Amino acid sequence: MQQQPAVPAGGAAPDGTAPDTAPAGPPAPAAARILVVDDDATVAEIVAGYLGRAGYDVDRAGDGPAALARATANWPDLVVLDLMLPGMDGLEVCRRLRARAPVPVVMLTARGDEDDRVLGLEVGADDYVTKPFSPRELVLRVRSVLRRTLPAADPRPLAAAGLTVDPAARRATRNGTELSLTLREFDLLAFFLRHPGRAWSREDLMREVWGWDFGDLSTVTVHVRRLRGKVEDDPARPRLVQTVWGVGYRFDPAGREEAG
Repeated sequence: MQQQPAVPAGGAAPDGTAPDTAPAGPPAPAAARILVVDDDATVAEIVAGYLGRAGYDVDRAGDGPAALARATANWPDLVVLDLMLPGMDGLEVCRRLRARAPVPVVMLTARGDEDDRVLGLEVGADDYVTKPFSPRELVLRVRSVLRRTLPAADPRPLAAAGLTVDPAARRATRNGTELSLTLREFDLLAFFLRHPGRAWSREDLMREVWGWDFGDLSTVTVHVRRLRGKVEDDPARPRLVQTVWGVGYRFDPAGREEAG
């Protein structure tokens, strides 16, 4: 699809292969399996090389149907998924994967249009990286997402306003009905329940929930909107996850209507 690899100068050796070095940071979780889906063989090779050197077990697929087949045969712990794929785009692949079972997704996109990035988040992607990208940054983002799948440091169940969250079991319910939440939606809801009544900026939430000191803040906006759609009686008039104008968001367990 592309004549040049979608990584910056310095991200690969002159022959297009990844240098024999691993990014700094903690080792990868044991046996973590990553499925890399990209129709650009050079990009897929570089990404797989970096992830492999970081300690992950990496599988590859060049299109949507192949990705679904490989995931079915050997379910991954995380998928690195290109948005622009032939035949079946990454959005549809993400929808079908998440319809089968929860799986973290980091989406790759060469498009600069924010609407495309938002679409990826809307269908359940947990993070995204825009091409051209640093393979080292991608590995760090993969680590960050996978870290969120580990058992919570504080496993105590949380409850408020008819919502319950069990961090140890990674289960959440609303009025006794189990909620279907993505990885980040679950973490965001748990964070709100742990800190009721306090206003948080989008920068705060990016740091505390995503574990990043930088990033596109529209990621937070999209996840709050998705979460509202699952926990509010009327997402257009949210009572629990409220907007604090000029600041960010606040969880109000009393469910009072937002002020004008």
